[in-house]
Amino acid sequence: MVGKGQRSAEASDSQGAGGLGAHVLIIEAPYYKTVSEELAAGAIAELDAQQATYERITVPGALEIPLALAQAVKAGLIGSDDANARFDGCVALGCVIRGETSHYDTVCNNANHWLMEIAVRNAIPLGNAILTVDTEAQALARARGGREGKGADAVRACLAVIALERIFVDEDLE
Repeated sequence: MVGKGQRSAEASDSQGAGGLGAHVLIIEAPYYKTVSEELAAGAIAELDAQQATYERITVPGALEIPLALAQAVKAGLIGSDDANARFDGCVALGCVIRGETSHYDTVCNNANHWLMEIAVRNAIPLGNAILTVDTEAQALARARGGREGKGADAVRACLAVIALERIFVDEDLE
């Protein structure tokens, strides 16, 4: 990339290149149904606006999201090592609300650590909207808003990394 014009995933994404033709895996943990519905509505609205397609799967809770992503990698459905992968990226949607025990810390730390471990290890474009909050009111405030909510933010992050990956592939071919 030395000596060539600067390009950014953000610039490409704003022109639709990040989402156009992308197929995204959405992994949802609908433990808090209303929060989950809001996150999904925002994510789907953003995917539609960016002309990306998606498939949705659900798991019981936030701790199972990384496991589902690992299974998709193992099956060859996602990840940089499989040219025939079905998905270009992944969006994780869930919510963990602080309770009276240390379980909150365990779930938050492990879900996010292993999600990122799997994504980095397998070069998976990932948007993470696993909300970690103190109250359901805080969760709803972050989840609501359609394309202004955290579900849509996670989609934009995923599509930006997909666009970046496409730039790197294009650079490799030049």
